[in-house]
Amino acid sequence: MLNADSALSRLKRGNELFRSGVLDLDLNNNDRSELEKQQNPFAIILGCSDSRVSPELIFAQNLGRLFVIRVAGNIAMPSQIGTIEFAANKFATKLIVVLGHSSCGAIEAAVENLENTGKSLSPNLQVIIDGIKPGIKASFSNKDPLNIRVQKATRANVQSTIENLLNNSKILQNKVTDEGLKIVGAEYYLKSGTVEFY
Repeated sequence: MLNADSALSRLKRGNELFRSGVLDLDLNNNDRSELEKQQNPFAIILGCSDSRVSPELIFAQNLGRLFVIRVAGNIAMPSQIGTIEFAANKFATKLIVVLGHSSCGAIEAAVENLENTGKSLSPNLQVIIDGIKPGIKASFSNKDPLNIRVQKATRANVQSTIENLLNNSKILQNKVTDEGLKIVGAEYYLKSGTVEFY
């Protein structure tokens, strides 16, 4: 099992391969047979459901290498936190990446909802938006153009999600303190294909 720093280096190298267009993601029957028996993910990715942001592709990783949880706005509600706890316990994975991305529709909807509380959303979508809003309220000024507000809110939301993971999971807190688990934020830029870690 890779330690957190080695896992992060592997993700960075994979993103370089993705950006260069050199992907080696071939799977054969033997690979699938092995994957049926076990998986061995070296990183856990909590990312957005956006169809343009596939972690396996942007990090150039074959099946079985990443444990991926995807939800609009990459938020950490109890079901996502529980899923991450499961993976961290089951596979002893040492790296969690909270992955936001540019032009995120969920973040834009949350920004607009903060500014126009009268706009009606479905109850289910409102739960997601309400999960984003607390972490982004202080991140922008209404004087900024919408695209700048969304950019600032995207980064603030990633940080808020990391804080939610740590504040709402004793399991993850203990793994950070005692077992070398790291939780890092990152943003994927749709235009360039670059993942910036922070």
